[in-house]
Amino acid sequence: MIQDSPSDTVDQPEPEAVRRTADTAESSRASRGWWDRNADEYQAEHGTFLGDDRFVWGPEGLDEAEAALLGPARELAGRSVLEIGCGAAQCSRWLAGRGARPVALDLSYRQLRHSRRIGGGFPLVQADAGALPFADGSFDLACSAYGGVPFVADSARVMREVHRVLRPGGRWVFSVTHPIRWAFPDEPGPEGLTATASYFDRTPYVEQDEHGTAVYVEHHRTVGDRVREIAAAGFRLVDLVEPRWPEWNTQEWGGWSPLRGALLPGTAIFVCVRD
Repeated sequence: MIQDSPSDTVDQPEPEAVRRTADTAESSRASRGWWDRNADEYQAEHGTFLGDDRFVWGPEGLDEAEAALLGPARELAGRSVLEIGCGAAQCSRWLAGRGARPVALDLSYRQLRHSRRIGGGFPLVQADAGALPFADGSFDLACSAYGGVPFVADSARVMREVHRVLRPGGRWVFSVTHPIRWAFPDEPGPEGLTATASYFDRTPYVEQDEHGTAVYVEHHRTVGDRVREIAAAGFRLVDLVEPRWPEWNTQEWGGWSPLRGALLPGTAIFVCVRD
């Protein structure tokens, strides 16, 4: 469950962005530290868009209420759901409102503290997505909206862990930055429309401090990589959703924007079933 953590943050020099290897331990330390430092700012900036109890799959604004990728909302009542990389657990709160029994998991104490501030009455667990602290077959469903998957070095292990804790017939639905975006600069304007890197370069994106220690790590997998990880873990891929940018959404969010969204997919949502 949530552990105590220091509440103070310390200003750090601007990190250096590089492409280099980062193993499981370094990636985990970097992710926990980054989200602990930036959770307050993240929730202040994006909390209104995400809502307190809205299930949004990505910056495009696709709602689970509309997409029903976990199944019809009327069938969620009584089902146990694991949310991985929950942040402030907005998705779990939406699920609880439909009668589901969510468990919200995140590596970051400060993100989970935002969930506790908002409330919800469901369990909050601080743990790594690659080592889920649950018994085999504990859940009916699992989901992750831009959660732990992009930030772990061994995402194949995450797939295996999710498969382990799901019951037969359970769904595993997760969203990530669309892999094609790795070939383009992470910019919302016209400069983000010209490919400058190889789509096939899996070298992680790392922000490191003046000592060369990673403070943020994100890992790239191609679409084919993701499909092979899913299949190797024992899942069946039943859908791959690439949401179009809607006309109503005029916001920019990092490298996501209406300009880029009209031309390039920004999010990939993988819908998997444990047979």
